[in-house]
Amino acid sequence: MITLEQLTHENLAHGLTINRDDIPEEWVDTVGTLMEITDYGAEHGLIGHTFLARMGDEYVGIIMIGEAIPWDTDPDEMRGKPFYRVMGFAVDKDHRSCGIGGEILEAAIEQVYSEFGRRPLSLGVHKDNTRVRKFYERHGFRPTGIFEGNDEYFLRLTDV
Repeated sequence: MITLEQLTHENLAHGLTINRDDIPEEWVDTVGTLMEITDYGAEHGLIGHTFLARMGDEYVGIIMIGEAIPWDTDPDEMRGKPFYRVMGFAVDKDHRSCGIGGEILEAAIEQVYSEFGRRPLSLGVHKDNTRVRKFYERHGFRPTGIFEGNDEYFLRLTDV
């Protein structure tokens, strides 16, 4: 069973133990970068959370879901509407391909929805990351064909 806890400066060291050395930083932000973005969000009153995921005493993943700051490259259907941006989602490489990632994703989404309300979700998938592309499609995200650099926007609307 997965337990989610908010990433803080006190438990940051646990997040740094998540083995993601096979994931290029250009594909997924590091735990340190997510801590900086989390601090920025807190300082500016943005809603959302960055979660560390635990199985028992072992930290197995990290995910950030928060209020989206509009970007020029956002798909037209997201412009002028509040939505959440999913960022920095990584599962420890020793715990992939066994359903944990889906459990973390859905639990984090439900936690944010229950605290802050339902909104569409947006995320970027690196064009070369075909495995993750299929994962997000299984979880109700659809590719848009719109890119920011090498990342394609995927959207999941609230009626999923």
